Amino acid sequence: MNSKLIFQLSLFGLAMAFATVYFIPSNIEPLFWLAIFVLCAYLIAKNCTEKYFLHGLSVSLVNAVWITTVHIILFDTYIANHPQEAAMMAKMPLPDSPRIMMLGTGPLVGLISGLVLGLFAIIASKIVKKK
Repeated sequence: MNSKLIFQLSLFGLAMAFATVYFIPSNIEPLFWLAIFVLCAYLIAKNCTEKYFLHGLSVSLVNAVWITTVHIILFDTYIANHPQEAAMMAKMPLPDSPRIMMLGTGPLVGLISGLVLGLFAIIASKIVKKK
């Protein structure tokens, strides 16, 4: 496993954590993630010789840590800029503890997105020429 690469690619997640709190609305956020996933898959395929899926999964799990942490710390600002998410949280379990709910759902979202990024990395490994 290339831990350095995983950490470096996870910095996209850290940047997105702050960007989604302050700048990026939830309706266009998936477009940013798609671009990040494609770039990460390419870089994994270019810089690794094996375990492409595991690298993609690991990047997304670290992303989940960054994003969940930033969104919990900056919760009031995040919710103020994301009224749809606020309404959705009010209807979910633990409506009086949205930070705890974020703490529980963040890793699950990281796992699901990790499955996607892992698949992207496998596909990219079949297309991209190695160094």
